Amino acid sequence: MEALFGPFIEFGFMRRALVGCLALSVAAPLLGVFLMLRRTSLTAEVLAHGVTPGIAAGFLIAGLSVPAMSLGGLVAGLAVAVGAGALSRATGGREDAALTALYLIALALGVTLVSLRGDTGDLTHLLFGQVLGVDDPALLLMAGVATLTLPVLALGWRPLALECFDPGFAQAEGVGGGAWHLAFLGLVVLNVLAAFQAMGTLMAVGLMMLPAVAARHWSRELAGLAYAAVGLAAAASLGGLLASYHLDLPSGPAIVLAAGGLWVVSVVAGPVDGLLARWLRRPHLAG
Repeated sequence: MEALFGPFIEFGFMRRALVGCLALSVAAPLLGVFLMLRRTSLTAEVLAHGVTPGIAAGFLIAGLSVPAMSLGGLVAGLAVAVGAGALSRATGGREDAALTALYLIALALGVTLVSLRGDTGDLTHLLFGQVLGVDDPALLLMAGVATLTLPVLALGWRPLALECFDPGFAQAEGVGGGAWHLAFLGLVVLNVLAAFQAMGTLMAVGLMMLPAVAARHWSRELAGLAYAAVGLAAAASLGGLLASYHLDLPSGPAIVLAAGGLWVVSVVAGPVDGLLARWLRRPHLAG
């Protein structure tokens, strides 16, 4: 019990890190579930890198100011998301190809801008984050983004679900798929920005996508996927922070590794298409 609760009772920075990660765990994995169902899981990673030049510009102007970096990242992320769609429509090419080109340019530009300051510590903070250094503005951003994401998803649950499972029917019903798609991408950008404060741009989508991908092995229903993804993300946050404290590991990577470990467990032991479940079914089917 001391090993489990002691760090959070004794140290305020551990409590703040846990609260921030739990705020991310409540909202981000829900977006990950829809991205997984749409077969666009890598879109979150693309947008995480796409916000880099905006964050870097905010950093150059105002230093480690959460409002400045968040505003710059929001503008850059939306520019990448909307620009990729506009380019694909104008040229007739694939949207994922345009996203790939834009995010690679954006990532290189962001790293270059930060490097102009000549401080490798700032570059490390940008790329990998600092969970244990979460301050009041960053914590408010995480909580605020989660507070915004949940009601918007509640309102858009039906059209987003229809677009995932039956886009033709959704279009015939006129449920406003285009508008909800843009709103959804906006929420992804906001959650990536909130996660950036703790995880950096390279691992900002760890709590968004790994629990969502793992959740598919625990339920076949959309609601079940959502509950499982949030639960797995919360468990990864707690386990990763404890591993970071007791084993002296970097916090952000420890949380992502914990989420990855839960994914491995889900792939092996999950009741829905898990390896053990498939193996146990084979003798029955053979008989």
